[in-house]
Amino acid sequence: MTVYRLIGPGGLPYDSPVPGTLGGHRRGRLYGRLDCPSALRALARGGYARDRVFFADEETAIAAGYRPCAICLPARYARWSASRRESR
Repeated sequence: MTVYRLIGPGGLPYDSPVPGTLGGHRRGRLYGRLDCPSALRALARGGYARDRVFFADEETAIAAGYRPCAICLPARYARWSASRRESR
């Protein structure tokens, strides 16, 4: 049986029998689609894979303190960005 390492709501990793639906970058604290062009380019250049994380869903990524990717999730990123400006 394949086991996948995902990040939970508290930001801690856990093992799951189901793969994640979203990928993220630990140092950048962002999440996006698994087919994100920006993430795929970064992976092709190397180095990015070490900080790659995976989430079961968007709610978990947000609860873990990650923000949406501006490239593959532009509408969600715009809402996130606007909410940050409003809270200042």
